Amino acid sequence: MVKIARWNDGGEVRSGFIHEDRAYPLPAGQTVNDLLDEGLEETLALAERTIGGAAATGDGAAHPLSGVVLLAPLVPATLRDFVAFEEHVEGMRISIDGAAGVMEEWYQAPTFYFSNPHTIRGTGEEIPIPAGCSQLDFETEVAAVIGRAPGSSGTNLSAEQAQRHIFGYTVFNDWSARDLQRREMKVSLGPCKGKDFAGTLGPWIVTADEFTDRQDADGFLGLRMSVDVNGSRVGEDLLSNMGWPFAELVAYASQDSVVLPGDVLGSGTCGSGCLAELWGRHGSQTPLPLQTGDTVSMTVEGIGTITNTVGTRREASTLVRARPRQRLPRSYDGAAAARG
Repeated sequence: MVKIARWNDGGEVRSGFIHEDRAYPLPAGQTVNDLLDEGLEETLALAERTIGGAAATGDGAAHPLSGVVLLAPLVPATLRDFVAFEEHVEGMRISIDGAAGVMEEWYQAPTFYFSNPHTIRGTGEEIPIPAGCSQLDFETEVAAVIGRAPGSSGTNLSAEQAQRHIFGYTVFNDWSARDLQRREMKVSLGPCKGKDFAGTLGPWIVTADEFTDRQDADGFLGLRMSVDVNGSRVGEDLLSNMGWPFAELVAYASQDSVVLPGDVLGSGTCGSGCLAELWGRHGSQTPLPLQTGDTVSMTVEGIGTITNTVGTRREASTLVRARPRQRLPRSYDGAAAARG
């Protein structure tokens, strides 16, 4: 199995391959994003040469995995997050709107929002609670990582073409401040500050070729997903319960647009994969929102586990209220008024 990772080795950030219990670094200065730009086929060939060559020569450049600190496995170029699990939508609709069922629009086409690629964290990192948040939550997801496909521009792709752009998969925790998110989305836009403070990717990228035999005839991946809080199971699902396979999500994202190496596309939360969905089903905040010191672990079969601990809340007021003003007639000459 080929795993692509980034790690901190004595203060130096390196990228490379993980095989068994060893980390095999790329040459200094070469990154995971460079591999994505090369494409999957070239990367697999390089991994074989790197791991095989080190094993044959006893190359000391390979490090014990236990001796490095894993980081987020890439620096995303963009981060699209879909809402592809029907069960999750059903539970969240109860939680947010008090309505039963799934809206018809969900079935018509996959929907996503753009999140913040600059606040991505790795497994093991502490996640601070954002200012003003008292309902911190997690979202259990899988993300597809885009690489280059020879001869493709990445635009207006068919599902078959899009599959060639999927370089690999990683676990994704889309951290969510539910009280901030709820206020924002009443304006029919967002989420913004309810989401953009943190997301976890990791522990590495497992290349797409490893999952070929796990895809069914429609392209769905039958991988088990689970999430634990403080060691207790909170939710679990199958990745194959998505409403669309990943290739169709990538193809949809590319329509009248483009997907490029380094783009990350999240599946959206699996069924029972977050607290807010469970709040809707239980009719109360059971389990309780996350608190400082809580540990959240997500595991996806064939990929791995990411674990983060919740940090302290930043004590600040970030709300900036609008200043209601008398609306002036459209014929008003502001420049003349400023001149007096």
